[in-house]
Amino acid sequence: MFCQITRHSVTYLSGKLKIRKLYIDPQVADYPETDEISTRMNAGLTVVADPDETLRDIRNSKNPETEGKHCLFITCNKGPFIRKCPGTSHYTCCDYHILHVGAYCTMDCSYCILQAYFHPPVLTLFVNFREMTDQLETLFSSGRLYRTGTGEFTDSLIWEPVYPLASRLVTLFSGRNNAVLELKTKTVATQGLLGLDHRRNTIMSWSLNTEKAIREQERGTASLDDRISAAAGCQSRGYPLGFHFDPMIWYPGCESDYARIARKLFRRIDPGSVVWISMGSFRFMPRLQEIIERRHPRSEIVHGEFIRGPDGKMRYFKPLRIRLYRALVEAIRKLAPDVTLYFCMEDDEVWRKVLGYTPGQYGGLPSILNASTVRHCGLDPKRISEFPRNTVDTLPVPPV
Repeated sequence: MFCQITRHSVTYLSGKLKIRKLYIDPQVADYPETDEISTRMNAGLTVVADPDETLRDIRNSKNPETEGKHCLFITCNKGPFIRKCPGTSHYTCCDYHILHVGAYCTMDCSYCILQAYFHPPVLTLFVNFREMTDQLETLFSSGRLYRTGTGEFTDSLIWEPVYPLASRLVTLFSGRNNAVLELKTKTVATQGLLGLDHRRNTIMSWSLNTEKAIREQERGTASLDDRISAAAGCQSRGYPLGFHFDPMIWYPGCESDYARIARKLFRRIDPGSVVWISMGSFRFMPRLQEIIERRHPRSEIVHGEFIRGPDGKMRYFKPLRIRLYRALVEAIRKLAPDVTLYFCMEDDEVWRKVLGYTPGQYGGLPSILNASTVRHCGLDPKRISEFPRNTVDTLPVPPV
């Protein structure tokens, strides 16, 4: 049995989080978090006799991916909250850990993998926070360094209007010596975080793309200028920052457009505040193509020069990827030569031809990113098992 709230919308960033239906798992109906969410939404509850039929209705609707953005399911996470990021043996992985707090997204990027990942795709928020906290405390008590984030299966900040999840996580991670939290977003919903005592344990991160890509492929997201302004605001409050150029999208003139982002970014952002910048080109599971063509008929991103990679995903030809990355890397290195750069799901050949080295030369990508985390987040390497004899000055730093 589920509870349902209908016809209510919550304002967020520059648009609307338009929730027409709120389903509540009976297992969490008495949770204080559920009560807080329903109070914030200022709506009453009604009982839905057959939730499976309702979910089938979403799955069988003409546009289930859009319908699912207007339905919110409040439930408990019945599996682990902390999961290792799913990589592949064919490409270099960063040993990132996902904090699985919810699923799907209110924004509507044409390339979003979540459209094809969930069946049906429905906004889902887990509210068994006691179990999540217990699992995090176990993580905090370990000796190894964890880089953890909530932005893999959802956007990290879309939930703030209905529940201050990010704010509570910032406080929970504050002062921990062996764990950092990354909040990754395309929004500017940072107001509730600016006054928190984060102690540099939270990395505020933004996905960046060209103005053309944002306009044509990232519906409902904040503009590039607004994202950079939000990052500058967090920088002024002492937060470490991260930026992710992923997916980079090829089109005529894109190389100069990506270089222009770097110049715009470092007019507002101090390179010393940046923990890392990642890069990855547009790639997609073959079944996503039908969804993009159906939901975003004006988008041409699936009609480029693609090959099927070893992981089964469609990717740009490698020479095209290398050319795209080089344009951005050259621009970044002119302005921020010491910033840690890395690739998401690329092989050693791409690393070597673009950055001039491979991660294995410096202990592997996890070691490179852990070292940058220690330097920028003020962690004590002597209290982390990966660095028993190191000081910050001797942690691995790849050449520029």
